Amino acid sequence: MKQVLCLFLVFSFLSSVFSVTAQKPLIVVDQLEHNFGTFKESDGVQTTTFSFTNNGTTPLIINNVRASCGCTTPKWTREPVAPGGKGEIQVSYNPRNRPGAFNKTVVVSSNAQNSTFILRITGRVEEEEKTLAQLYPREIGILRAKTNYITFSRMKETEVKTQQLELVNDTQEPVEVDFRALPGHLSASIEPKTIPAQGIGKLSISFDANKTEVYGHSTHRIYLSLNGSNDYRASIGISVTIEEDFSHLTTEQLANAPVATFSEKSFDFGEIKQGEKKEHIFHLTNEGKKDLMIRNIRASCGCTAAKPSKTVIPPGESVPVKVSFDSRGKRGRQTNTITIITNDPKIPTNTLRIIGNVTTEN
Repeated sequence: MKQVLCLFLVFSFLSSVFSVTAQKPLIVVDQLEHNFGTFKESDGVQTTTFSFTNNGTTPLIINNVRASCGCTTPKWTREPVAPGGKGEIQVSYNPRNRPGAFNKTVVVSSNAQNSTFILRITGRVEEEEKTLAQLYPREIGILRAKTNYITFSRMKETEVKTQQLELVNDTQEPVEVDFRALPGHLSASIEPKTIPAQGIGKLSISFDANKTEVYGHSTHRIYLSLNGSNDYRASIGISVTIEEDFSHLTTEQLANAPVATFSEKSFDFGEIKQGEKKEHIFHLTNEGKKDLMIRNIRASCGCTAAKPSKTVIPPGESVPVKVSFDSRGKRGRQTNTITIITNDPKIPTNTLRIIGNVTTEN
């Protein structure tokens, strides 16, 4: 009797489960994947529609459709789909700046028996042919270039380096190129001197470190005269870091060279009220056997200044280097650096650091 009762309960349970399942909607999609084939980037957004049918016995509701990428946008039937009714899931793909093959998925969630499934779109985007303006995005007056800034990186004080830059004339008239007041350490030439309409010229810029006495990082700018104009926007920025050349020194000369040491390389001002000016003195000592010369001092911020009492330090002597910090317009944690370049062949570049927390409380 107990066995019969157990079988009856199991049968009743399974019947109720099957009954509930049978009452659920069932989503059937015409296709799960669409291939757009090959198309051009300039063709713009591509869209396909996935149609589905509710083969269940109760209304079907699409709860969510989630794309795998921001380049893919889904739209779908929002209202309930009655048994036997049809709906759509529209999927769009934006090819802008996305050349090459793509394979994207869309996850669909609903109240159906098959509650989650994946749709897939594939294809290949042909890269759009770029215009001169796109290939050379930087404007230098009426000309264009890939960049309006040239860096020579690191150079020894005895070096001369040359770099080239393409200048494009994207206008319908020829442009004659000349140069305005080049500094002595820079030389420049252009070939051809007159760039034809829709043509390209090659600009060569040479930096002669022998002709500048600036050590460390520095920036420069050359100005072009285009068709005789003096438009300041027709300019190119230049940066370089010049290092002293110690490669010729003998072992004896290195042993007798100057040696720069600092009393400390970091100082924390602590709490500073906004608007206050603070000062600290670092001491620089020459522990070598020849005169130590300060080649250059550069602060990382206009709010910071450093000034040594003298720039030539005999062996065994020390000089104070006064560093000031102006907290006007600053707030929160501040970290600024002072780069000091000397003729110490072992460590020619030293960095001092000042720290502080600027508060705005009254």
